[in-house]
Amino acid sequence: MKNAALFYKDLHNHYLTEQIKSDSHQYSILTIVDENYPPVLKTIKDPPIVLYVAGNASLLSHMPALSVIGTRNPSNEAMAKVKYLTRPLLDKDWVIISGMAKGIDSYAHIHALKNQSKTIAVLGGGFHHIYPKQNTVLFKQIVEKGLILSEYAPDIPPKKHYFPERNRIISGLSFGTLVIEATERSGTLITVDQALDQGREVYAVPGSPLIPQTKGCHRMIQDGAKLVMDPDDILEDWENIGRNLFYS
Repeated sequence: MKNAALFYKDLHNHYLTEQIKSDSHQYSILTIVDENYPPVLKTIKDPPIVLYVAGNASLLSHMPALSVIGTRNPSNEAMAKVKYLTRPLLDKDWVIISGMAKGIDSYAHIHALKNQSKTIAVLGGGFHHIYPKQNTVLFKQIVEKGLILSEYAPDIPPKKHYFPERNRIISGLSFGTLVIEATERSGTLITVDQALDQGREVYAVPGSPLIPQTKGCHRMIQDGAKLVMDPDDILEDWENIGRNLFYS
């Protein structure tokens, strides 16, 4: 009864109704019952009920797509790794998906934009509260040339637990998840767990055992993630596994 009373109250809340109307004038709003809701998200066990969309919504149905994630404190080699492993994919019209966080996420989006390719950012808060603030310009660039998504209304600020929640959308939209760098106790591993739970491919990039940014990737490889030496490792999996899985 308590939940029913809260639901009834919200349904008859004039302020909320007006706020949703205002949001819908600024952004597209997709619900899980809409025809253009991304079909790949319907296959995960906890799909978002609502998605706020800014930018090119047609990217939601574009395949193949790869999520590229990693530490917020990358090594000096990190950007070179991103470029080496994703450039051939971008040249074949892949979409790069990430979370617009500091570090590897930002590198992935920036490289896609510089390559004039497709990218999607999934946020852990509303569009009016860009986090981190240093990515405000990047946010605007992705809205203009790619796509921004959030399951949180524009006026909702980010909270710590929103980021693990949004990670299931990042992995759910993708054929596979590529981890460029991760420390041994990195939050990146939450996305990896969700990708595995969703039946998605997981790839990890090895590196020097002397730096902390590779320890998480090495642990993932020990646990069964696919070691990626070059982009063909991912492209071959798409041809052999992904194409049939996502187009069946």
